[in-house]
Amino acid sequence: MDIDIFQVDAFAEQVFKGNPAAVCPLDMWIADELLQDIAQANNLSETAFFVPYQDNFQLRWFTPSHEVDLCGHATLAAAHVLFTHLGYEKPEICFNTKSGDLLVTKKSNGLEMDFPASLPKPVIAPDNLLLGLGGEIKPKAISAAFDYIIELDDEAAVKKLSPNFELWKTIDLRGVVVTAAGSDVDFVSRCFFPKLDVNEDPVTGSAHCELAPYWSKKLNKKRLKAKQLSPRSGEVKCQLIGNRVLLNGKVVDYMHGKINF
Repeated sequence: MDIDIFQVDAFAEQVFKGNPAAVCPLDMWIADELLQDIAQANNLSETAFFVPYQDNFQLRWFTPSHEVDLCGHATLAAAHVLFTHLGYEKPEICFNTKSGDLLVTKKSNGLEMDFPASLPKPVIAPDNLLLGLGGEIKPKAISAAFDYIIELDDEAAVKKLSPNFELWKTIDLRGVVVTAAGSDVDFVSRCFFPKLDVNEDPVTGSAHCELAPYWSKKLNKKRLKAKQLSPRSGEVKCQLIGNRVLLNGKVVDYMHGKINF
């Protein structure tokens, strides 16, 4: 059996930037164990699989160790493969996912994703969250949506952060997103998901479903420009519309191959 595999860099304008994702188009679903084996062998933060379903596509995402409910950069990657390599001609793709229907539209300046927004609310931090951050670091605020959101004083504090991933493996939510106001963008962030075997994710679309509402409220802006400060780095343009977030980014190809088994 052969399966096509594409590896692309999402939220990037050149290779070796943004967030790498693998994309495997399927004619029909194969066993979940095999999907997980492929994702583990790829050893990227996410591998996306999709199959045609009526006029849409069913889409699923796997880390090397888990299936996840929402992933932005791998959704962007899957849409890129359909638009660029598989001859999809309509301007909009609808993906049916565990997080509901996700729309991706082809724009002149990239691909635009329509995702559900999630407004973080202030919380009392669990002990291991603060211990993992480092005893000398004092957060400006701690909130939670599907991740913990930790706001620090400035961009420099986010850049130099060195978390304790073993402690953060024990927290109850998906991961930890550390953020601050940016110097040349509206806000910056770094995203950590040690529970999913992804200690630091390069550029995390889904986290901006939390970050965009958070910073929109603080800055009183509906359109925001964000930068993720991982070593690969990447930029995400965000627009808040009601209870939805529009995320815009570009994708570049890295490689195309076959999985043989």
